[in-house]
Order: sequence, then C-alpha cells, then structure tokens
Amino acid sequence: MTVLLAGRTAIVTGAARNIGRSIALALAAEGAAVIVNAAHSAAAVAETVSLVEIAGGRALACLADITREDEAERLAACAAATFGGIDILVNNAAIRREATLGELTYDDWRAVLAVTLDGAFLCAKAALPYLQKSSAGAIVNMGGMSAHSGSAHRAHVMAAKSGLVGLTHALAHDLAADGITANCVVPGLIETVRGAAAGGVPEHHKRATNLAGRRGEPDEIAALVAFLCGPQARYITGQTIHANGGAFLT
Repeated sequence: MTVLLAGRTAIVTGAARNIGRSIALALAAEGAAVIVNAAHSAAAVAETVSLVEIAGGRALACLADITREDEAERLAACAAATFGGIDILVNNAAIRREATLGELTYDDWRAVLAVTLDGAFLCAKAALPYLQKSSAGAIVNMGGMSAHSGSAHRAHVMAAKSGLVGLTHALAHDLAADGITANCVVPGLIETVRGAAAGGVPEHHKRATNLAGRRGEPDEIAALVAFLCGPQARYITGQTIHANGGAFLT
C-alpha cells in the first residue's frame, strides 16, 4: 500500500482528542511523523501519541501554549529537531465556549481569539522557515460552520473562525511562490466529546439538522485534511472546504 505522506513531518495543534486526534492518526497512517500538540492536556496528548505508535506510526508529544510566540517557535523547533523539518501544519486548536453578548467579557473574547486566530498566525510564522524548505508544504486551518451559517451566543468564536478564512486567503497568496498550499476545512456537526471545560454541547448543535440525517465522525474530517496535505491536492490552495452533511450549502 502506498503511503502518500512518507518522509513528511506534521504538526497538529489541539491534537489531544476528538478531531485533532483523528487528524494526527490519519496523517500518521499516510506515513507522516506527527508532532502532537496541546497546551495542557498531557495525559490525552500521550494517549494520542500511543495510538499513533500502536498503529505503526511515529509521533512525539509537545506541550506548548501557541498563544505565545516563544512557545510557538519552540513547537516548530521541536518538530524540526526531532524529525528533520516541517512539511505540514494543521491549526486545529480552538476554544468554543458560548456566551451572550451581554455576558461576554473582553477576557473571554481575547481568550478565544488568542487560541484560534493568534495561535494559527504564530504557528504559521514559526513553521514558515521549515515549510519553505519542504518540496510540498501545506497548511490547513480548521474553521467553524457557525462562522458561515451564523449562530447565537458565539460572537467570539465566529469572529475567530471567520478570521481564519481571511488568514487562509492571505497565506495562500503570500506562500504560493514557496510552493506552500493553504486551505481551510470547515467541519459541520461532528460526534465529539465536549466536557464542561469546553462549554459542553453547543446549543446550536442541539437544534441543527443536515441532509445526511446524522452527525459526522472525526475520521471523516481527518480524511479530508490528510488529502489536502497530500500530493493529489497540490493544485488546491486558498480554499474554504465545508464538510457538514448538507447542514450549510455554499
């Protein structure tokens, strides 16, 4: 069986569980060595690494707070030092708590934008020197459907995820000359585990339906990300690609 990402190195932020974990596993299954990142979830990150290794892949845990420039740079340096470079960056880390505008504090606003948008920018900047040396660099930013369809109580989340679309367009333009693609994947209603710390199940998820008549699985999103990082997707850049079972039609 051909592994499409053999010899490549990937960083996946927010890879402790759910979609991020599935992305790490999917990239590793295609032959990539994976840096599994989260800010604090050491046990869950270690579990992701273990799952990759059990499946025969290569992975390394690297806890880093990507809202800090020095930490993002340390994350990139860790990937390069361990596996020899960086070919793929998946900006998956995010905070998705809900709050009405009246309840939303500036600290809450900044916390969400810092992880989702600032973190993506800082990781792209830190990884850039290594991506430029790759023969097939790829960046995938993980968007959010509510930024396109609209939703109550998510002003901070929607602003951050909308910003990722703009950042994706900018990266596609700025990095094209280096042979680096940049795309944004927007998952719809996905079966994930959301604890109290993550705000629980979003209210709009409880009400939403789609044409598929079911929620998607993290592996389905991961397969799309892996494709965008592979050799068959080199002609795709600057795109926002929705995977939502028909919940939102573009």
